[in-house]
Amino acid sequence: MKKKYVIAALLSAVAVIFSMTGCSKVSLSADSSSGSDSYSVSSSSSADAAASHAFTYSMVPPYDGVPSVKINDDKPFFDKSALTLEPFENYSKRDELGRCGAAYANVCRELMPTETRGVIGSIHPTGWHTVKYAGIEGNYLYNRCHLIAYRLTGENDNEDNLITGTRYMNVDGMQPYETQVSEYVESTGHHVHYRATPVFFDDDLLARGVLIEAQSVEDDKIHFCRFCYNVQPGIIIDYSDGSSNGPEFVGSDAEAPAESKGTSEAAPSRELPVVSPSKESWGNVRTYILNTNTNKFHYPECESVPKIKDKNKEEVEATREEIIAQGYEPCQNCNP
Repeated sequence: MKKKYVIAALLSAVAVIFSMTGCSKVSLSADSSSGSDSYSVSSSSSADAAASHAFTYSMVPPYDGVPSVKINDDKPFFDKSALTLEPFENYSKRDELGRCGAAYANVCRELMPTETRGVIGSIHPTGWHTVKYAGIEGNYLYNRCHLIAYRLTGENDNEDNLITGTRYMNVDGMQPYETQVSEYVESTGHHVHYRATPVFFDDDLLARGVLIEAQSVEDDKIHFCRFCYNVQPGIIIDYSDGSSNGPEFVGSDAEAPAESKGTSEAAPSRELPVVSPSKESWGNVRTYILNTNTNKFHYPECESVPKIKDKNKEEVEATREEIIAQGYEPCQNCNP
């Protein structure tokens, strides 16, 4: 079981820019004086006011086919003089609409999990819909996205750390940065200040994206500031409530269409035939093995399981539907 580190004095010292003590979220309002594409951070306290001088949505270019973009010349908004070696993690309390705010941690080996991740299928963040479309790998539009990945701080079903995000944002947008930080900390034993801030407009229940900032403490090998777009190519999303429209999904949950009809991207082709799972596997809780690197899940007896690296292997008790809803795909060898 990992230890929890809450350093109140430290958090007070680093309460700058996106202050963890005064800014529960980044909520944006349209600025009618400068056009519908210009937004500024709403300020309800002096801490929030400081945030408005650091990040505004006008820094984010329109989505143009890439899952994330550099913000502020890729420089995080951290006050470098406040960087510390002391482990800590802090998750903003959800607001009156139930929306998550910024999550901030000093990622280090002490915080990384030593247990396998549990299921989170019972959690429904704001804007959540269980919906499938053709052309999305794994079929499901939305994942339950950890603001700070489980592999970084071991937070599994913390509702203050989970938002509704498209599979595209989760896998193509956020995951590469989470992997970069995880591998760096594991290999060096160093520390990385890491902050993930969901960006909402007005009373929207679905975030427009997540601003991720990271800075390594002992050196400058990790430093980035990226905005990950909460979009899915080919799908129209209503951010006010998370509803959506897109190409109809036809087929079993085991299938991912070979091509996306009416979408801008094609799903990866598959060399192996897709076989429908047995009816007995549906709706039943059983043991599965997850590969957190490839986002595949397997039966424990699958011949692929021994090939999974220990750091990427997780054993869970769940239904097949819950695992798929988390963004995992069935292995094509054992077809769980």
